[in-house]
Amino acid sequence: MWASVAFAAPDAGEEAQAFAERLGIQLPDPAPDRRASDGRGPFARLEIHGVMLIDGRGSPPRGPMTIIVEDDRIASILPAGQVESASGAEVIDAAGMYALPGFIDVHGHIGSPGQGLAGPITPPEYVFKLWLGHGITTVREVGALMGLDWTLAHKRRSAEGRLTAPRLVVYAMFPGEAVVDEAGARRWVRAVHKKGADGVKLRGTTSAAAQAVYAEAQRLGMGTANHHDQRGVYQVNVLDSARMGLDSMEHWYGLPEALFTDRTIQDYPPDYNYSDEQWRFGQAGRLWRQAAPPGSAKWRLVRDELIDLDFTLVPTFTIYEANRDVVRARDAEWHEAYTLPALQRFFMPDPRLHGSYHFDWTTADEVAWRDNFRIWMHFVNDYKNQGGRVATGSDSGFIFKLYGFDYVRELELLQEAGFHPLEVIQAATLNGAELIGMDEDIGSLLPGKKADIVLVEENPVSNFKVLYGTGHMRLNRDDNQLERVGGVRYTIKDGIVFDAQRLLADVREMVASAKQKETKQKETKQREAASR
Repeated sequence: MWASVAFAAPDAGEEAQAFAERLGIQLPDPAPDRRASDGRGPFARLEIHGVMLIDGRGSPPRGPMTIIVEDDRIASILPAGQVESASGAEVIDAAGMYALPGFIDVHGHIGSPGQGLAGPITPPEYVFKLWLGHGITTVREVGALMGLDWTLAHKRRSAEGRLTAPRLVVYAMFPGEAVVDEAGARRWVRAVHKKGADGVKLRGTTSAAAQAVYAEAQRLGMGTANHHDQRGVYQVNVLDSARMGLDSMEHWYGLPEALFTDRTIQDYPPDYNYSDEQWRFGQAGRLWRQAAPPGSAKWRLVRDELIDLDFTLVPTFTIYEANRDVVRARDAEWHEAYTLPALQRFFMPDPRLHGSYHFDWTTADEVAWRDNFRIWMHFVNDYKNQGGRVATGSDSGFIFKLYGFDYVRELELLQEAGFHPLEVIQAATLNGAELIGMDEDIGSLLPGKKADIVLVEENPVSNFKVLYGTGHMRLNRDDNQLERVGGVRYTIKDGIVFDAQRLLADVREMVASAKQKETKQKETKQREAASR
C-alpha cells in the first residue's frame, strides 16, 4: 500500500532528489527567494503603536501599548504615550489591533511525496505563504517527508531571511523497521545530526531501537517525537517512550494503550487490515472506549507520571475532525479559493493515497469518532489542568486539512476541549517554544525576545474565527448587512514585516492559475480526442 511509502523518508546518506526519483515522484522547485514586495525589514527601529498586548504567558490582554523592535529583537514594551517616535523609525499604527506572539505549529509538513500521485506536489512557496498568512512564524517539520537535504536547505534560507517562510525546526524520520538494532539506530541518529537535523521522529519500531534513538538524541541535544502507530504500539506505548526520554507524542496513538486495564491489545475485528486505511481509522475511532475511564485510578496514574516526566502532548485534533463530520471538512469554505486542485484531488478517497480513506464512511463511524473526541479531549484538558504541557500542531496537508487554516481550527478545538482562550494561545506559542527548546527567544512577547509578532484587527480572545484567512462573517446590525472581518493583518518574523493579506492574495492567484491551467489542458485533450 502507498500509505506506508508516503511516510518513508530518505536515509541519512540519500539526497532529496534521489529519494524522489526512487519513488517516481517529481519534487517541486525550491521556494523562490523573498521578493522585496513580500516582506520589509528588519529595521534598525520598528515602532508598533497603540496595540492591545496578548503576551502568550496566560496574561490577560492589556493596552494600549507600544512595542519597540530593534533589528530582530523586542527592545521594550511600554504603555502608549510613554514613547516618542524616533526619527527614521518604521512605524505601524496599530490602534485597535491585537498583538500576539508568532504562532508555532509543532506538527507540520511542507509537503508529502504521496501528493505526487494526485498531481503536482504542493509547492513550498504556497505552503509557506499560507502559514505566514495565518501568523505562523515557526514550524516543527516532523519527518522531513520531502527529503532531509531538501528540507534543511529551506531551513537555512529561512534563517538567513532569504525566504518568505516561517522558521523551520527540522526532524528527520527514523526509517522504522529498516533499522531495528541499537547500534544501527545510534549510527542513524548521528548521521542525521551531522547533516543538521534538529530532532528525530519515530513511527513504528522496536523497543531496543527506540531506546537507542532517544538516548543518542538526548546525548546530542536533539528533540524527539513519536507517532506510536499500531505496528509498534504493543511493544512501546506512550508511557514506555516517555520513560525512555521521549519529548512529545504526536496525535494520540499509544496513549489509550497505556491506559488499558482489561487487555493488552486493541480489540481488532477478525478481518482487520491495517494497510486498508478505512479499517485503520474506523477502528481507531473506537479505541478510547477501550481505555480506563476518566478519573479512574489508572487514568490518574498515567496522567501524573507523564506530567512528572515533563512530557508534551501534541494532540492535532484538527487532522481527525473529518472523521466526526466528513462533510464539514470536505466542504470548508476556504477550499474554493485557497486549495490547489491537485491537493483537493489528493484529499478525495483513493486507496493509493495516505489519509484519503473515506471510502464508505458511515453515520456509525462519525458517532464513534465523536465519542472518541469527547474522551480524548477530556484527557488533554485534564492533563493541562494538572500542570502538563500541551502544544499546538495541525498536521495539515492531509484529510481535507489546509495549511494555516486548520492551524486556526486546532485553536478552536482546544477551546472546545475546555481550554480558556488564553490557555489556547499559550499552547500555540510559549508551550511550543518550550517543547523545541526555543523559549528564551520566541513564544512570548517580552523585551529581549525575537520580534515574532502577529497583528490582528479583531480580538482573537473573544473569537478565534477572526484569525482565518477568510475572516469571520457577522451581521452589522447598524445597517443590517453581512460583513467579513478579521484575518491576520501583519505577521512579523525575525523583525521582518509581512503583509499577511498580500501573502494570501498571492495564494489565491496560485490557485486560480492552477485551475485555469488544468481547464486549458482538459479543453486541449477534448479537442484532440474530437479530431481523431
